[in-house]
Amino acid sequence: MRLEKVTPGNYKAALGLSVRPDQEDLVAPVVKSLAEAYVFPDNAWPRLIFDGDRPVGFLMAFLGVTWGHNPDDLRSGLWRLNIAADAQGYGYGRFAVKAVCEEIRARGGNRAYVTWEPRAGGPEEFYLKLGFRPTGEQSGGQAVGVLDL
Repeated sequence: MRLEKVTPGNYKAALGLSVRPDQEDLVAPVVKSLAEAYVFPDNAWPRLIFDGDRPVGFLMAFLGVTWGHNPDDLRSGLWRLNIAADAQGYGYGRFAVKAVCEEIRARGGNRAYVTWEPRAGGPEEFYLKLGFRPTGEQSGGQAVGVLDL
């Protein structure tokens, strides 16, 4: 497994990734993430997840973003995680979260944040198993979790 920058040579592979139909309300499509990465280039870290030559997912981290109205509360974490429907359950999501945490750590961060839709069938259990703990905060109606690095 490896990460690659999204480039003119592979962006179509990124756009072709889709989650299961029952997950479509849980995560924005890759095209929206790439648009946001273009608009917020100083904070977005988009990457394709490959297994060999096969693209199996997409992630986007947010790096050094001000939380709320406190300019001293800078946060980094996982903004988006899209694992292709036929690639789920093989450890790609776990790999992606670990890679984001390593990037945050390499930039001097000591915490990783993530948000999730708090509903049955959502990713809460996945993030909790990875060590994230709920902060009690919400962002856009989603639960916020934190992992000490």
